[in-house]
Amino acid sequence: MDTDCIPFKQTGYFSNLICDYLEEADTLKNFYHRFPNLDNFKEQIEEKRANYPKTHRGILNKALKNQYEGVQIHKKTQTNIDKLQKDNTFTVVTGHQLNLFTGPLYFLYKIISTINLTEELKKKYPDQYFVPVYWMATEDHDFEEINYFNYAGKKIQWNREASGAVGKLDTEGLEAVYEVFSNALGDSKNANFLRTLFSSAYLKHKSLTEATRFLANELFGAYGLVILDGDDKTLKSLLTPYVEKEVLENVSFDKVTKTATQLRATSDTYKIQVNPREINYFYLADGIRERIIEKKGVFVVNDTKIEFTKEQLITEINQFPERFSPNVITRPLYQEVILPNLCYIGGGGELAYWLELKSAFEAVKVTFPMLLLRNSALLITEKQYAKVGKLNLEVADLFLKQNTFINKKIREISNIDIDFTPQKESLTTQFQALYELAKQTDESFIGAVKAQEKKQHKGLDRLEKRLLKAQKRKLKDQVIRMTEIQNILFPNGSLQERNLNFSELYMEWGEDLIPMLITALKPLKTEFFVLRH
Repeated sequence: MDTDCIPFKQTGYFSNLICDYLEEADTLKNFYHRFPNLDNFKEQIEEKRANYPKTHRGILNKALKNQYEGVQIHKKTQTNIDKLQKDNTFTVVTGHQLNLFTGPLYFLYKIISTINLTEELKKKYPDQYFVPVYWMATEDHDFEEINYFNYAGKKIQWNREASGAVGKLDTEGLEAVYEVFSNALGDSKNANFLRTLFSSAYLKHKSLTEATRFLANELFGAYGLVILDGDDKTLKSLLTPYVEKEVLENVSFDKVTKTATQLRATSDTYKIQVNPREINYFYLADGIRERIIEKKGVFVVNDTKIEFTKEQLITEINQFPERFSPNVITRPLYQEVILPNLCYIGGGGELAYWLELKSAFEAVKVTFPMLLLRNSALLITEKQYAKVGKLNLEVADLFLKQNTFINKKIREISNIDIDFTPQKESLTTQFQALYELAKQTDESFIGAVKAQEKKQHKGLDRLEKRLLKAQKRKLKDQVIRMTEIQNILFPNGSLQERNLNFSELYMEWGEDLIPMLITALKPLKTEFFVLRH
């Protein structure tokens, strides 16, 4: 496999905030703890070792054993679970929703980045152990975000009524999804593997949590991946003091609100990813997951008749910790409380909200993890790559928005000059002389000169666009071929990894797909990968 890389900033698909973070901009250094390079992990290890209670290791080990009961566990995964009891073992974590059949392709990139980083850390720090962890977002309640995946340009969707935490959903109705998917696959060896994998995961397990654990374990268990479900009473018992502090003191609301304000002040191009609520926990029970809201000293569960006094709420937290579900603001804290974690690996949107959280962690004296952008990749076959070459294109050109891409290439291949920049610059120079003349005679004419300049520039813009349009018609066949290859590699005008499901690539590469990605992707190389095979 041949590998090329493109800087994230040049792709046009990543925010200024994330690009500045990757460049370690001085303006962002107060928003994270340590930047993720191998040398910085030394201090992170020592800090986490000192700040992670030894008693948590036994509780974590017991919870994982319970969660893996009945699962055909791989030897390397079992070894990793056992090692978590040792005080020289640490984790690297990624998290993801319970998307049907993994959802978008980047699910694989997240987990592979996590696995590969643990391997790099082991080489750098041989006296320590490092365990890759996939945190299943079982408590999420956005069913519409996870109930489908794309295959061969079609949306394969699970249609049913759903409420509450998605992890608790039964797998009713997935037989119909299986039939649709199975019929689309054909009858090759790779198709039969995918057919068996889907049916074994979703038709032989009772809940979406069980099905997702099976699926991730089948794909990555041989690499030692540990799959964790946070919807666990034993683990949530470790969170109870933080839940109390949150509901009584609004710690996250105060700290994250201030941080968001500081981020906005740092640059008007930074988008605030999430905004905190006064209480950042849901109440989770009997098919509901609703916000907890304080109203005049009474704590009510939104859209229900459930309510608590302060004393009753504290009792509820301690007796039934499993009923308190962290939201996007507090889930990261839960993760860092229960795991001996060093680094979180996520996408650009995830890192953007993590950058809002450091002061909230400091307020409750929990070590803030290092933050690493997951690997991103474009997979392209040699046949597709050859076609790109025949069209005299660079792969980097394909990352442009389609209109910009076509206009750029038309200008390059035309036998006439369609760039009116020199004419526009000449026009600007001429009008500078008119501005000077107006100042020397009657300044009231400056407005008229300005209006005329604007009119002339607009006229040149219109002429340029008409000429481009004419050339597009003349070069229609070339435009169609360029558009076709871009649409294949960037479906729906977006990144391949955000649209395709892994199954489509598995049909092409089969059992070589994951080992190939494991070999090619490098978690600490902060560039966009282009992989040719």
